[in-house]
Amino acid sequence: MGPYRDYLDRFYLCTNRMDGLYYLAARKLGVNENMFALLYTLGDGRPRSQKQLSQELLTPKTTVNTVVKECVQAGYARFLPETRGKEKKVALTEQGWAYAGSLLEPIYAAEEEAMARTLEQFSPEFIQAVEAMTDHLCRAFQETILTEKEK
Repeated sequence: MGPYRDYLDRFYLCTNRMDGLYYLAARKLGVNENMFALLYTLGDGRPRSQKQLSQELLTPKTTVNTVVKECVQAGYARFLPETRGKEKKVALTEQGWAYAGSLLEPIYAAEEEAMARTLEQFSPEFIQAVEAMTDHLCRAFQETILTEKEK
């Protein structure tokens, strides 16, 4: 075991707890976790291709495709006509914004409260540190664990 094992174990447990909170919140709100993740991601207002969504969410393209189709059929999302190239971009519709807002409002409120408390205790550099750790971990996994086919 390396000198950072305790930190890594604690970090792993924290990320699992946070991931679990979003899963439980989605269930409580009556939406499956993949739909929740899609609405949350598109809720930043930036349209994305299904390939981009798959990469950002670390979710198989087939799963993303299924959820996007469900959102399009429900009237929550649409494919943008002005998209160039093979990959059409997906964006929320007005109905999608309303639905996402109703689901995400309590999530955003809880996140805002948690971030405010955290930033009272630590500097905003805390976010940069988490981003750096994530980037370093992605690189290390790609170099040591993930094969070219899985990237």
